[in-house]
Amino acid sequence: MHRLGREVRFSINPFAEEMVTGYNSFASKPAGEGLALYLALFVELEGEVDPGTGFVVNVIDIDRAVRRHAVPVFQEGIAAAYRSGRDVSLANLARMLRSSWRKLAGTFSVAELSRLTLAMNPNRSMVVDSEDSPMFEFTERFEFAAMHKLWNEDFSPEKNFGVFGKCANPTGHGHNYVLEVTVASDAPDAFKVGEFEKVVDERFIGAVDHKNLNEDVPQFSGVIPTVENIASLAWASLHGYFGSARLMRINVWETDKTYASYCG
Repeated sequence: MHRLGREVRFSINPFAEEMVTGYNSFASKPAGEGLALYLALFVELEGEVDPGTGFVVNVIDIDRAVRRHAVPVFQEGIAAAYRSGRDVSLANLARMLRSSWRKLAGTFSVAELSRLTLAMNPNRSMVVDSEDSPMFEFTERFEFAAMHKLWNEDFSPEKNFGVFGKCANPTGHGHNYVLEVTVASDAPDAFKVGEFEKVVDERFIGAVDHKNLNEDVPQFSGVIPTVENIASLAWASLHGYFGSARLMRINVWETDKTYASYCG
């Protein structure tokens, strides 16, 4: 069984009389006219590879289905809210995602829809993985800068340099880390982004940002602050502090090529 993912980017002007299709799917299609809302829908399908084409599903067919069935759901729902002066809450977006699921399910005859993710901006996303479940996942990215030294006092200097390479620099080195926090909730009206961000900022980011992790963070006393251990500390710092929402996953990116994930 293979899983295929496809991102479809689109822009919505909630006050426009009609959607402008446009010609640049890399930027967004529909294109949006004037100042528009940029969104992206990630569609994941599961199925077997067709021996004749090598595809699970032709991505062109995914694009067409999303623009035909799902994009109008968001266009109509967001436009209706804006024109009546209402906000577009996470609960509203969750309903739009489930409505999109209903319209897309069964569209791909040889593959099953397994996951829909709405990227609301480059650092915030929302996921549903079934049509009927009230549960949704919310992910937001944070950044922090910190330095660390990778060194084990029980190793010889030669072994330290052999294991940690240039990261064993005796004076340490720094990273601009990116933290991804994913929570799950079945009560979107009760989930408040500002409160979620405050917990992350106060309980973790404030403790590690612009710090020497080896020297300034007590939890790393006797613990090497690798990206794996930073992810573990983030989980320990945040688990149980999001009210009715449940912490699902922590990702810490050390570079744009290296990350560690932890889920308790």
